[in-house]
Amino acid sequence: MILSFLTYVQGEAANISAKASIDSAFLLMGKQTALHIEIVGELDPKGALSVIDTMWRQVEIVDMGEPKVTDLGNNRKELRQDIIIQSFDSGMYAIPPVLYFQPGDTVATNSPVLKVMPVPVDTLVTIHDYADVADVNRKIFDYLPDWATDYGLWILLAIIVIGGSIFVYYKWLRKGTIPLMPKRKPVPPYQLAMQMLNSLNGEKLCERGEEKQFYTRLTDILRVYLAGRFGINAMEMTSSQIMNALRDNPETRDSESKMQQILEIADFVKFAKVRPLPEDNKAAMDSALAFVENTRPVENPETQQKSENKTNTKI
Repeated sequence: MILSFLTYVQGEAANISAKASIDSAFLLMGKQTALHIEIVGELDPKGALSVIDTMWRQVEIVDMGEPKVTDLGNNRKELRQDIIIQSFDSGMYAIPPVLYFQPGDTVATNSPVLKVMPVPVDTLVTIHDYADVADVNRKIFDYLPDWATDYGLWILLAIIVIGGSIFVYYKWLRKGTIPLMPKRKPVPPYQLAMQMLNSLNGEKLCERGEEKQFYTRLTDILRVYLAGRFGINAMEMTSSQIMNALRDNPETRDSESKMQQILEIADFVKFAKVRPLPEDNKAAMDSALAFVENTRPVENPETQQKSENKTNTKI
């Protein structure tokens, strides 16, 4: 025995007491129980327990619990530790003492007695043979790797979300439309221009001395109208370029003079900081209304005839 040459005192030495106890002195074969170790006294921080596991024979150590140290005051401490033991052989066994070492002292616990009782044997006369090998009911998930079964649903959900996002982007968002949203009926350029001109005329900007803002908005309304009605990119054109585009278009050629008057006075107000007369402001608004009205789209004769027939029927 490795520790047989050591001299130790069992139970108490140098103001240190050691005790071992078992939860139950009777244990069914194959079951487990706890061996409680308690060391009390002037314990050194370098002290430690030593279990003589080579002398336990039929009693096995299953697990060693963590030691717990409690300060009792007056330089005294208490060390507690549990040892889980188990036996598969019936009989009466004296548990070997557990040693506690610290510089200058070696103390051993008492040797509690453990009685291991055999498991009751089946009294049936029939001898039971070994059972046949059972077939495992395997599913498709049993053939997948662990990461696929643990995170399979999340991976599938991520694939669905990413795939759906890509589909929505190329199907609708790329074209500037949003799915499941009702489409607003576009307002015809003529109606939109008339609404914006009437709204601007009602704000009375010139009466408040805001001529520059008035002419800026007036020309922007006309530029948007030209883009929507005739496809002229007027927002990116100068005044002279707009006039050239109007002369080249048969539908606007007769009304280009009204647009020219508006653009000329607007350029004077915006760039030369000219203060026009109230009559000039009114004439500019009238010219804008007249230009939009003169260039409004002509209704299809068939559509116009149907509209008149409905009106006559109602009358």
